[in-house]
Amino acid sequence: MSQSLESRLAAKPKILFFTDFDGTITLQDTNDFVTDNYGHGYDTRRGIMDEILKETETFRGGFQKMLDSWNMPFPKVLEILSENIQLDPGFKDFMVWARSNKVPVIVLSSGMYGVIDTLLKLLLGDDLASDLEIISNTTKPIPPKNSLDEANGWTIEFHDDSGFGHDKSLTLREYAKAIEKLPADQRPTMLYAGDGVSDLSAARESDLLFAKEGQDLVTYCEREGIPFTTFKDWTEIKRETEQIFSGEKSVKRLATESLQRVRTNSIENQSNPPKPRRASSFDQAAAEQELKRLRSGVSVEDAIKE
Repeated sequence: MSQSLESRLAAKPKILFFTDFDGTITLQDTNDFVTDNYGHGYDTRRGIMDEILKETETFRGGFQKMLDSWNMPFPKVLEILSENIQLDPGFKDFMVWARSNKVPVIVLSSGMYGVIDTLLKLLLGDDLASDLEIISNTTKPIPPKNSLDEANGWTIEFHDDSGFGHDKSLTLREYAKAIEKLPADQRPTMLYAGDGVSDLSAARESDLLFAKEGQDLVTYCEREGIPFTTFKDWTEIKRETEQIFSGEKSVKRLATESLQRVRTNSIENQSNPPKPRRASSFDQAAAEQELKRLRSGVSVEDAIKE
């Protein structure tokens, strides 16, 4: 158990909030944006996704191909993203509330630390951004140029050895095991927010998932029996987290109400179904692999070894 985990639990928080970054905290996916506009383009990225679905390529390998197509210094990547990526309009208010109520917020991302840290400081400000813990992949220099300032001098350094590059469920599982050892009245509620179905394995380790409305993640959660509630933006996450924090509503009640809304909307929309927002192609591909693992009974640890 890491010191960070120990110190967080020693503070006896009522809630631990974990969240994805791309498309959840931000309105756009940073990696897709650079790949589609400055790398090998949308069509090639979709082709890589098809390879992942056919299991002729791993999520990790496909993501590496995306980054290899960028061919620019890392500072240029940061410049492009700083000019084009927007923060969810309700996230800053959520962070202010989290600070005032001593709710830790932990970012679990398949992106790169330098990108996430830079954007959070730019969009939130250094002060609020300092409240966030970021667990993600990083960057590393590679020969022959060995410099992040050179187009071919850097690449991604994955967080772990899994086929995902960063298996978010491992961090959540570590917290869950530590929480189980606490007295019942000191166990915090674990919440997780995500926009893509690749967040499925992480969601299984939390008490409640906030799933972004209009994404396939909602369908997967309903099918797999994962407690969830939907959200359009972080103003809704803040409102429902406040209800859990105050005891006004339980996790079970929120999940039940959300499931009823989803099923009601599904019936109402059968005659004229809305066009769903497309999740990141890599989210979709990762989810298919994750669902196959879950249904076959393969453990996370065994999946990492494969």
